[in-house]
Amino acid sequence: MSVPSSATAARLRGLYAITPDEADSDVLIAKLRAALAGGARVVQYRNKSTDQALRRAQAGALFALCREAGASFIVNDDLELALAIAADGLHLGRDDGDIAAARRALGPSRLLGASCYNRLELAQRALQQGADHVAFGSVFASPTKPGAVRAPLTLFAEARRLGVPLIAIGGITLENAPQVITAGADAIAVISALFDAPRIEERAREFATLFNSQVSTS
Repeated sequence: MSVPSSATAARLRGLYAITPDEADSDVLIAKLRAALAGGARVVQYRNKSTDQALRRAQAGALFALCREAGASFIVNDDLELALAIAADGLHLGRDDGDIAAARRALGPSRLLGASCYNRLELAQRALQQGADHVAFGSVFASPTKPGAVRAPLTLFAEARRLGVPLIAIGGITLENAPQVITAGADAIAVISALFDAPRIEERAREFATLFNSQVSTS
């Protein structure tokens, strides 16, 4: 089982921004710059609707922004891309690749997360294979994945015994995020409620502030 260091846990606390599908790189860069200025601590690059060349260019540009801001940069579902740009880590869904093989390729120091949906046993298996943090969700109805399975908030309390950072994803808004943090999530992964906001920097700051004002069960 992969055992995260205290430094790893610190990197995976707070607002976890997942980038929207956006073909206009200038727009995407401007949105992420605002999110980072507002306090996003982790960024996952996720773009399912463009070609590999644009993905590589966007990922490189966004990674540079994260470096400047001191935020961790994780690539979704593309080990080759994560290795090519020397990203801070990789995130894999259930059908996105072999976790053990990804850990061997990434080495011991990079972040490796796994989507575990609503199942604690998937998290246990992912950790045994080399993941160092896990994500559960959808915790609420998600506009990005309306058909996603729902993960109860009680799952986070159960998962605390795993001893790794827990990421909550799916339908999280400024209004319901306090429930998720109180339930035990170390980070909240947000797409629409952040990047569709009229003032992204302000919205990111509001999300980030929740981690200073809420009492977590961690």
